[in-house]
Amino acid sequence: MAKEITMPQLGESVTEGTIDRWLVEVGDQVNKYDPLAEVTTDKVNAEVPSSFSGTIKELVVKEDTTVAVGDLIAYIETNDEEGPEREQERENKEPKEAPSTKEQTGDSSMKTRYSPAVLALAGEHGIDLQQLTGTGRGGRITRKDVEAYVAGSATRSAPQKQEAKSAPSDVSEQRQEPQSLRAGDERVPVSGVRKAIANRMTQSVQEIPHAWTMVEVDVTNLVRYRERIKGSWKEKRGYSLTYMPFFMETVAQALKRHPVLNATWDKDAIVYKKEINLSVAIATDDALFVPVVHHADELNVNGFARKLHELADKTRSNTLSNTDMAGGTFTINNTGSFGSIQSVPIINHPQAAILSVESIVKRPIVQKDDSIAIRSMVNLCLSIDHRVLDGLAAGRFLQDVKHELESFSHE
Repeated sequence: MAKEITMPQLGESVTEGTIDRWLVEVGDQVNKYDPLAEVTTDKVNAEVPSSFSGTIKELVVKEDTTVAVGDLIAYIETNDEEGPEREQERENKEPKEAPSTKEQTGDSSMKTRYSPAVLALAGEHGIDLQQLTGTGRGGRITRKDVEAYVAGSATRSAPQKQEAKSAPSDVSEQRQEPQSLRAGDERVPVSGVRKAIANRMTQSVQEIPHAWTMVEVDVTNLVRYRERIKGSWKEKRGYSLTYMPFFMETVAQALKRHPVLNATWDKDAIVYKKEINLSVAIATDDALFVPVVHHADELNVNGFARKLHELADKTRSNTLSNTDMAGGTFTINNTGSFGSIQSVPIINHPQAAILSVESIVKRPIVQKDDSIAIRSMVNLCLSIDHRVLDGLAAGRFLQDVKHELESFSHE
């Protein structure tokens, strides 16, 4: 009997997902909970598991196609007439194949959990899968990785004359490329996280009327305090104390006093969020993720430092959960980490504002008594949804944050 596989709900606010890669092919035998596809949403990357044991009958949705939650993506043929003895027999057979996998943990186990399609293709071409580098989630080797390896091997072993014969088809393909391309240009289709970022940023710019403002803040006292304690902090806790926990605590408390920045536009109404959940941008080598620190107004500097360390580890190991990515109400971005001194951030739709913390730099500053002193200064750049709030509310919020940071005392 054919069973339907549908796009699962991958987060509380997720309404659709993009089939990034199919991990199976038509005709593959799969067990219940085996991964069928890699899916990208605007929140997180995840695998779609099989709900049944059986044979893949049809892949309804092509790769790089976005479908709504609950939509049909595949059919799987099951044998409902199998009795419990047959099911038990299958389960008893599985551990015999497992020892080599059980010995490995973490990324290693992910890389060696090959799909039936990958195993079949590798066997057909006599490929040692241990020699391949996977591009799938967690380093997983996918069917496309094997096909690319096979194609690469064919190219390396092909005579020079064969390469010349293939030239006409290459020329034909080049003619189909956009006319704006010139010799030597390369057109690379995007998918996965990069595509999700592109869609979300485009949506934000097209739907939200952005306005921007900035203040400069004297954080000399904060810098001196961190310099004094950062050594003992790392020795005691095992990870570094950055400036971000101080900024995040200050911002979270300011949002309690200025709730309009912790809001969102909803058609013809403004929704004021009860919870204060700070989204924080964390970059990897090839992507940007924005996990969430929930109930941020209940945390102190220690709590923020610990949570940031945990989220950074999860981001780099590609283990962020749906919960980690959902529910943000305001975004803070540490653009100063790569030397920026001023930026115009794009709002994380559907939030109403985003704050960029720029580089802390020492500059000569004129004091109240007209003397000049070297002070540690930072620019705070704020983008707002002009439908939700105006410049006055944005200015009051920034002045509040500025006052708290400049009044910082470790006492």
